[in-house]
Amino acid sequence: MLHKLLCGAAMGAAMVLGLAAPAAQAANERFVLISHAPDSDSWWNTIKTAIRDAGKQTGTTVDYQNPSTGDLADMARIVQQATASKPDGIIITIADFDVLKGPITDAVKKGIPVITINSGTAEQSKQLGALMHIGQPEYDAGKGAGEKAKAAGVTKFLCVNHYITNPASVERCQGFADALGVKLGDQMVDSGMDPSEVQTKVSAFLRAHPDTNGILTLGPNSAEPTIAVLQANKQAGKMFFATFDLSPAIAAGIKDGTVTFAIDQQPYLQGYLPVVLLTNYVRYGVIPSNNINSGPGFITKDNLALVEKLAGEYR
Repeated sequence: MLHKLLCGAAMGAAMVLGLAAPAAQAANERFVLISHAPDSDSWWNTIKTAIRDAGKQTGTTVDYQNPSTGDLADMARIVQQATASKPDGIIITIADFDVLKGPITDAVKKGIPVITINSGTAEQSKQLGALMHIGQPEYDAGKGAGEKAKAAGVTKFLCVNHYITNPASVERCQGFADALGVKLGDQMVDSGMDPSEVQTKVSAFLRAHPDTNGILTLGPNSAEPTIAVLQANKQAGKMFFATFDLSPAIAAGIKDGTVTFAIDQQPYLQGYLPVVLLTNYVRYGVIPSNNINSGPGFITKDNLALVEKLAGEYR
């Protein structure tokens, strides 16, 4: 029922707020969603659930494509290949504006409607010629988390960055640092995604900086190994610990007090809405006139019960 309501609301909003464009009614449209995520990043499972649901409800086909290792040059090539296949629309993350600018603008020039999601900014999306951007303002989200950290007394922090090649990740750490009123420097650690490597680097940083009283991780790939470190060090529940995104392990960490809160960008909406909106655009020539901020929201013990059962699939 929730899916049907969301679909109906999105279609209604598009019909009312949309900007007309030359388009003929069609059916069985094919869209391609291209992410920057490597195969190992389980966070994107929620996006996959969303495009599956949206495809079924709209009668469209949605292909998920990504660079298997997260290499952005490979991502650029995937965009070129997708464009050559002449899909009815492309949904894409702006993982690196400079790397992806050429392939995305080429798709737009060839008449393929594009909606950007997740990474990047509304301003970058507009520069690329995309119809709109659906995502979370990353700097603002990091700053919001930093403001909560400052109120809790955090003065020295660690930002565990598991995908540092994506500029959006740095924006998260930068916003956090700015809210604390400190310069971002070696507090941001390039942890990589291998769990053992993350644990090693987090442990080393905490040993070298014993006055650290706050941690920010940027998603399950960095959060879950960090939880393990804090539990092993008997620091669980004693350290301010915020993370982006949600997973079953993060939900458990919120419940037992290890994780202070999770920043929820509602990835289901990032996958679901662009499929519905592109379908309306291709069939009827309508699209909302504004970008959509899917986050940030903050998940704490107080509201965890509402989302815990959906973690990893819809939240």
